[in-house]
Amino acid sequence: MLSTREIMETIRMVQEEHLDIRTITMGISLRDCADSSLEVMGRKIYDKITRLAERLVPVGEEIEKEFGIPIVNKRISVTPIAIVAESCQADSYVELARVLDRAAEAVGVNFIGGFSALVHKGYTRGDRVLINSIPAALAETERVCSSVNVATTKAGINMDAVREMGTVIKKTAELTADKGGIGCAKLVVFANAPEDNPFMAGAFHGVGEPECVINVGVSGPGVVRRAVAEHPDADLGTLAEVVKKTAFKITRMGELVGRVASQRLGVPFGIVDLSLAPTPTIGDSVAEILEAMGLERCGAPGTTAALALLNDAVKKGGAMASSYVGGLSGAFIPVSEDAGMIRAVEEGALSLEKLEAMTCVCSVGLDMIAVPGDTPAETIAAIVADEIALGVVNQKTTAVRIIPAPGKKVGERVDFGGLLGSAPVVAVNKFDPAAFIRRGGRIPAPVQSLRN
Repeated sequence: MLSTREIMETIRMVQEEHLDIRTITMGISLRDCADSSLEVMGRKIYDKITRLAERLVPVGEEIEKEFGIPIVNKRISVTPIAIVAESCQADSYVELARVLDRAAEAVGVNFIGGFSALVHKGYTRGDRVLINSIPAALAETERVCSSVNVATTKAGINMDAVREMGTVIKKTAELTADKGGIGCAKLVVFANAPEDNPFMAGAFHGVGEPECVINVGVSGPGVVRRAVAEHPDADLGTLAEVVKKTAFKITRMGELVGRVASQRLGVPFGIVDLSLAPTPTIGDSVAEILEAMGLERCGAPGTTAALALLNDAVKKGGAMASSYVGGLSGAFIPVSEDAGMIRAVEEGALSLEKLEAMTCVCSVGLDMIAVPGDTPAETIAAIVADEIALGVVNQKTTAVRIIPAPGKKVGERVDFGGLLGSAPVVAVNKFDPAAFIRRGGRIPAPVQSLRN
């Protein structure tokens, strides 16, 4: 039970420090919706999603009012569509993306994830059809999110898929050029993708998951920033303890909300994702936590070490608060969604290369980064490959959500609105990696994979 002191502390966190539940995500298996007819399959998918998720938004709103804790997003993740649709001989899955979009709109969620494929060791026919469908699917829908897992530590890196995703990202940006390339903000390329991730755009419902489940993503950068700022003279070991205790409190709140939602919806509780997810709101920033530790600006020397401390302390505190920690769980560093990151880029403190170094010690990877619109597809693929290699070698989840902003140049800004924020366009290394990317094939799994 929560004490009166804990309740009052939570109220203060909500009112003054932007504490919220970032998302309640319902995972839904669509494996039983497979059909040789695209039309029949679409009908099955729509009916199942709207039946199981009918009360998701109302229940979330009830919990918000009852506990006084904002639940920013209610979302759905589904079985990767490349798996569900493979029994159908259609040469495009764009219609299924439209079905997902209509179902999401019908139940009132803001995003639905799972227009996805898992190709870390190779393609099936369904994988190829889905990947080819991504640009049009994201251009023609509002709520659908897509992800492709191109590597695992056990399998290595599918460089054919990496090369293709460079082209897919470019085409997606072009088809949504009138909105700043926003389609790319709904597309993630993964290494070691988790099956229980509640956060978009990378969420999908893994094949090892139950029929239906509730996963929760907590937030709280503002709470952690204040806790750090209140200890200006503490050494780093003490500061880690402060962050750990703060993460414990945030996670307890998240698990409480998740279990209540699970009970009221009549579906199992899955996991709490501990990720510190920032927003464009001033004060709700991971970058500002690092600056509160003593860095003049995020990106200065010492940033990677500070982020390592933060990420580890958050995980330790969360693990003490819940036995069901999953998803991504760490500190997100999306540029467009973090006011402190935006400022750091604009002031020249933070570069693409420094962001890549930071991703070695955090979740998830190069996230919501805008690059010049004329960046070649091979260069984008090479940026993806670098980030994916970090995940494979370090046995962690990494991902890339990169936007080649149509018509934009370095120093300009692209606006997406809402939680997606706005991103300053960052410089990309001018030297050409195309010959390397065109080699294709598979980069073998590292020796670290031989653990049995």
